[in-house]
Amino acid sequence: MNLFKTKLVGPFKQLLTFAGIPPKGPVADEKLSVIEDAGILLKGRFIEAVGGFDELIRDWKVRDAAIERLREDVVGLPGFVDAHTHICYAGSRALDYAMRNAGKSYLEIARSGGGIWNSVQHTRNASDEVLAEGLTGRINRHVKAGVTTMEVKSGYGLNLETEIKMLKTIQKVNQQQSVDLIPTCLAAHILPPDFDGNAGSYLRHLVRDLFPILLSEKLASRIDIFVEETAFAYEVAKSYLIAAGRQGFDLTIHADQFTTGGSKLAVEVKAVSADHLEASSEKEIAYLAKSDTTATVLPGASLGLGMKFAPARSLLDAGGSLAIASDWNPGSAPMGDLLTQAALLGAYEKLTNAEVLAGLTVRAARALKLTDRGSLKPGLLADFIAFPCADYREILYNQGALRPCRVWKKGVR
Repeated sequence: MNLFKTKLVGPFKQLLTFAGIPPKGPVADEKLSVIEDAGILLKGRFIEAVGGFDELIRDWKVRDAAIERLREDVVGLPGFVDAHTHICYAGSRALDYAMRNAGKSYLEIARSGGGIWNSVQHTRNASDEVLAEGLTGRINRHVKAGVTTMEVKSGYGLNLETEIKMLKTIQKVNQQQSVDLIPTCLAAHILPPDFDGNAGSYLRHLVRDLFPILLSEKLASRIDIFVEETAFAYEVAKSYLIAAGRQGFDLTIHADQFTTGGSKLAVEVKAVSADHLEASSEKEIAYLAKSDTTATVLPGASLGLGMKFAPARSLLDAGGSLAIASDWNPGSAPMGDLLTQAALLGAYEKLTNAEVLAGLTVRAARALKLTDRGSLKPGLLADFIAFPCADYREILYNQGALRPCRVWKKGVR
């Protein structure tokens, strides 16, 4: 082995590997794998070994030239994975937020020119450069907060031209950034008011005219749809998702945000994840828990809309797999601060540190079908972060105020 192609990073006062965390169900803090005075041995973009810092130096005969020494006390853990965002958009919905807090309803806001359609109009009118600049700025903010992988949806185009423009922007920015962007096509966000036809004909139009472009230009391998009374009904959404699945797309659903039905559909079509779930009852919780569909909860939307959190505790206790994502978007979840949202969710839903942090790492990676990250073990991508503290419990205790002091992506700081 050529030692100069390897690098040892450490020592970490504590290193949380998330190796051995089960994919589903509750997790006690005692089940966390915490290595004291630890190091991570890298070979290129990947993890070669994890263990005690001094032992790694001895066993791998690491030379000083190949050591990136951490001089202060830090706690290390896998880079965060944000499995649900809408961070490619133009415009602001600050007026919506003010009107909502003043007591206006969703329909009143929409009728006054707000809502999703407002973001659609701004995004349609934005140049490629403006979209890319906004997306890049949000990515950079997320990276500083420890997020090294981000799902990014389209859905503010709602016509072929702008949906493709958004997905090409995501693709281009992904090639320019060190982080990984996972594109998802959400052309089925709402029925666009300017489409000449009903919901069924709009979705058939997407299957016929948009899906072939997504596949031929490799713009997205994931399809999402908003299943809700104000968006797409159960039966028409089911036909759309079945058609997407037949063409090889992975499926995810905006489910049970205001009314139920979406989570049941997610399980029926074997979706990778069902996202939102604020309205889920015991019946939906039990249904999800028995499936392989990850329950992705979005505390940012609850904070932005002033509504209850998804039943995270109940989902875990029933045996479900829980991921936590930001839902960063210009309307219902403008904060975009994944760690703060997750810490608040944990306090309200009584989640252990292990459950919250697993929901940001290994279980969030599961929600995107990513098996090469989310934990720290040999063979996986070297995506990891360090917090300036000596005890991992300080991270959530500070409710987002404690930020990572270092971030590594594919072995590069």
